[in-house]
Amino acid sequence: MTMPALFVGHGSPMNALAQNAWTTAWAGLGRALPRPRAILAVSAHWFLPGTRVTAMDVPPTIHDFGGFPPELYAVRYPAPGDPALARRVRELLGEGAAGAEPIDVALDTAWGLDHGTWSVLVHLVPHADIPVVQLSLDETQPPPFFHALGRRLRALRDEGVLVLGSGNLVHNLHAYGWGRRQVEPYPWAVRFERAACDAILADDVAALVDYPTMGEDARLSVPTPEHFLPLSVVLGLRAPGEPVTFPVEGIDGGSISMLSVLVGGA
Repeated sequence: MTMPALFVGHGSPMNALAQNAWTTAWAGLGRALPRPRAILAVSAHWFLPGTRVTAMDVPPTIHDFGGFPPELYAVRYPAPGDPALARRVRELLGEGAAGAEPIDVALDTAWGLDHGTWSVLVHLVPHADIPVVQLSLDETQPPPFFHALGRRLRALRDEGVLVLGSGNLVHNLHAYGWGRRQVEPYPWAVRFERAACDAILADDVAALVDYPTMGEDARLSVPTPEHFLPLSVVLGLRAPGEPVTFPVEGIDGGSISMLSVLVGGA
């Protein structure tokens, strides 16, 4: 069986504790998706020079944020790691694709699972009984690099691995409606999300992958790259013509897209 690939708009870390439309939908996805043998998570919150993959037996739960309630810092996600999968990721990325240089991947034992990963997985896989490995995003690389990286990882889908990208298609915290009960989505956020969905459905993502070419709406929606890039990785895992759906939708605080993108069927 070929595993689906999934991008999730994770939003606030507080979604780890929340019961809302988004977390309920994540839980539903966890029940509907075929059970993977392991998960490779690509989180917006491991963004640094170089490509690394966690390679420990027991990855720690990282609370990589500040100013939140004590209950959030108490959350632990005790999923096992999978050093063999980490080595397989290094093997796949180290193979030179046609016209591309091998990617040097470091096996990392100092990181773990950050909130981009566990705030989703506490709902998607609540029993923490599937091994999880996390892959970093190399901040020195241009946007198209990450789509190509996803293409190199396609074999994992036929090996029982669910690749989970976690970020946000639209992520502008400066425009976010902090403290306001209800904020209508900004027109530029709606337009960019709609353009992205249209491109994905048409299997025509060249401009989307190189999103800085998409103008002012893209600049406002993606002021920094790290929350967008996990989506590029997941889109790279898509086979030509493969179906794609959007099982979770909505915009939080006017400027955070909670869109999920599912490649393949549940």
